Amino acid sequence: MCANEQSVQIKACIVGLAVLFPPNDKVTMMINMRNALCGGVVLAVLTLAACTSTTMMTSSSAMSARLSGASEVPPVSSNASGMVAANFDQQTNMLTWTVTYSGLSGPAKAAHFHGPAMDGQNVGVAVPLTGSLSSPISGSAALTSAQASELMAGMWYLNLHTEANPNGEIRGQLTAKR
Repeated sequence: MCANEQSVQIKACIVGLAVLFPPNDKVTMMINMRNALCGGVVLAVLTLAACTSTTMMTSSSAMSARLSGASEVPPVSSNASGMVAANFDQQTNMLTWTVTYSGLSGPAKAAHFHGPAMDGQNVGVAVPLTGSLSSPISGSAALTSAQASELMAGMWYLNLHTEANPNGEIRGQLTAKR
């Protein structure tokens, strides 16, 4: 219940008071209007608080990364590019993802999330992507609390490895969508 519903409730409150306490004169009518408006303001504040708390309870964070050879450390000359679209549920610590790419020098041999590392740093594998590595790659993994904190701090990246680029051909740092 937000915006339009508040307006309807305030109007219903004013009409309801006028029916319950029909004005005998202008002074009584003004008092009834003042009381109705005060009640409407209280109702609007409570409704806004409910809308805000519902929004704050949303536990899902959309994340993304743009994959390129220039983002590898050291940079790799590649015509390949890709995207990671991910969603992180903060209540369950479940990360789900879809990775799309094109233009690799050959078939993807491995794909991993790495962390914790800032952009420009290399670090070990945090979560390997399993199954088919053909684009698109979809999957999910439950993260530990430490991994969740690192991910939300922007300290995870994904890269795709090929035979020609065994250390990674394209890479991108995951960031929360704003």
